[in-house]
Amino acid sequence: MKYQRLRNEMVTKQIIARGINDPRVLSAMRGVPRHLFVSEAMMDQAYGDFPLPIGEQQTISQPFIVAEMTQALQLTPEDRVLEIGTGSGYQAAILAQIAFRVYTVERIYPLYTRTRKLFDRLRYHNIVTRYSDGTTGWREHSPFDAIIVTAGAPEIPAVLVNQLAVGGRMVIPVGDRHSQDLIKLVRDEQGIHQSNLGGCRFVKLIGEHGWREN
Repeated sequence: MKYQRLRNEMVTKQIIARGINDPRVLSAMRGVPRHLFVSEAMMDQAYGDFPLPIGEQQTISQPFIVAEMTQALQLTPEDRVLEIGTGSGYQAAILAQIAFRVYTVERIYPLYTRTRKLFDRLRYHNIVTRYSDGTTGWREHSPFDAIIVTAGAPEIPAVLVNQLAVGGRMVIPVGDRHSQDLIKLVRDEQGIHQSNLGGCRFVKLIGEHGWREN
């Protein structure tokens, strides 16, 4: 009951107050138990207006950013979504409340195994996981109706754009190692259309089509 109250407060004060109005996104944010996607020591902070560390030098994004990126994807219940960077699994769980199926790729093995077990425990049966370099996408299951990248890229990987269906939407942070802009792409019959949703800050997108590991 405590966590449900904190979830409702999070949605009202952090998300609706900042202009997120897609009812499916708001319902998903109210429903997914965010506190289960962080360590036990951080559960009471899970609904705060900030990102949290999840180990392996990665973070669970601030709730508003999760909601903003999800709303920007304009998801329908028939959509197939590719997520690059599973992390804690929270963003995938939000997507799974709305979309038909979520394909999510994680390159850090301890996060991949921990999150896969959590998805099974919470019975998110429409989430398909893969341990791989996410910057190459998941060609076998493409094209996707939506693609979301949850780490900052130096540029938009063409290989991901090529896996986007006609009518598809993609959201990706693009910039330098310290700050990025949240870029939305839409593919239609005429080509790719790009818009800037504003500044953000993510961990680095590491891989063949992202940043190189130091």
